[in-house]
Amino acid sequence: MRNKYLGWALLIAVLLFSIMGATLLSLSMGEVDIKLRDIVSILRSGSGMEHTILTQIRLPRILLAFSAGGALSLTGTILQGVYRNPLVEPYTLGISGGAVFGVTLTIVLGLHLSLGTFMLPLSGFLGAMMPICLVYFLSLKNHELNVNRMLLIGVMISFVASSAMMFLTSVTSTENMRNIIFWTMGSLDEPDGNLIRIMLFTSVAGLLVSIIYAQPLNALRLGEAKAKHLGVNAPVIIKILFFVSSMLTGICVSVVGVIGFVGLIIPHLTRLIIGNDFRITLIGSFLGGSLFLILCDILARTAIAPNELPIGVITGMAGGLVFILVLSRARIKSKMS
Repeated sequence: MRNKYLGWALLIAVLLFSIMGATLLSLSMGEVDIKLRDIVSILRSGSGMEHTILTQIRLPRILLAFSAGGALSLTGTILQGVYRNPLVEPYTLGISGGAVFGVTLTIVLGLHLSLGTFMLPLSGFLGAMMPICLVYFLSLKNHELNVNRMLLIGVMISFVASSAMMFLTSVTSTENMRNIIFWTMGSLDEPDGNLIRIMLFTSVAGLLVSIIYAQPLNALRLGEAKAKHLGVNAPVIIKILFFVSSMLTGICVSVVGVIGFVGLIIPHLTRLIIGNDFRITLIGSFLGGSLFLILCDILARTAIAPNELPIGVITGMAGGLVFILVLSRARIKSKMS
């Protein structure tokens, strides 16, 4: 038991040091290269072009990547535990489809031009809340949530929202179409510091809340019936975790757009490395998702510099390749054993 806890502590330490290393790398790399040894002195100077680049551009992106990557990965871990389905991810419940529809409607109607750019994340959040409410109320049966029904309703809502988005895209102008497509690919270029602080606070709060319910999640792996025999109030736990996951995903999508694969790949990799105990899997997934998105952001900014790739393109390509590689190696090892 003691060795297990020491292993967990070592893993968390490795992830934290890796995040610190990725942060320094992200601060130094970009269109304007900054030497690692000069970063501290530039930050202390309080003025200059390089200080502005670090504090106004790169550091906010790192904080957003840390919080969004952690939140999406954490949500994927929670939902896969609740549904007992390794293919479930944060966008399965139609949340991303609703958010994209809300943003698309705002762009087509020009509300972001008349009411301000804050309308885009607001409309994305409101759009994300609509499928959440629909999934919740349509899945209630005898005051309990049916997880299989939730999954099916979420998938159908996602299809409907995506179809509505494509219809609006097909009848709007070329400029609006370009803005819609860019938003759906995800971006960490967020100038509003308040939104970044909200994202950071929400992701950390979601992690702390989910850790409280780590043991009930372990029990839910055995099924709702067996969890009840172990003293877990399964319906209440499922409702709480559904609400936490939905809020995290809704805020993520509204601030950074649709960033796929993070909530699917990182929970898988975390379980392959450290096992299925949610007491460490939740923390490991959060830190792993943060590290993954920070590294993807570095690649997105530097791959075709001075131009920038959408972060969703990088997460899809890098995440998919890493996932296939890990599964292939795991299959080879199982055959050898």
